[in-house]
Amino acid sequence: MTDPKSILAALGGSVFANKDFSQLDQLMREDYVQHNPFVPQGSKGFREFFEAWFLAVPDFKYEVKKIVAEGDLVWAYGAYSGTHAGDWLGIPATGKAYAFDAVDIFRVEDGKLAEHWDVLDIYGLFKQLGA
Repeated sequence: MTDPKSILAALGGSVFANKDFSQLDQLMREDYVQHNPFVPQGSKGFREFFEAWFLAVPDFKYEVKKIVAEGDLVWAYGAYSGTHAGDWLGIPATGKAYAFDAVDIFRVEDGKLAEHWDVLDIYGLFKQLGA
């Protein structure tokens, strides 16, 4: 699989829809570069971050609204939502629901996700959680 859209769709289906990391090594480089300061580096850091998110937000949901690719870049516009039921991002469980839109941009190298940038309303998220 070398098409950037297909790679990102496979990641979304396995990790975000099914909370299954078993395909991560086939979809993401081990040295994956993360430009979000909340997420540790590498595929291991990605997994740790999202495992913690899924534990803190058992009803985690991601809805993709648009995927666009050009060359080795692919970006997705989507919405994250759920209920904050456990410690997450240093914030104790609030029991509050949240929803926010984000744009996630990935660079693909050798058929795997190699680098990530995002644009999201972190202030809006923290405000919804009362942090």
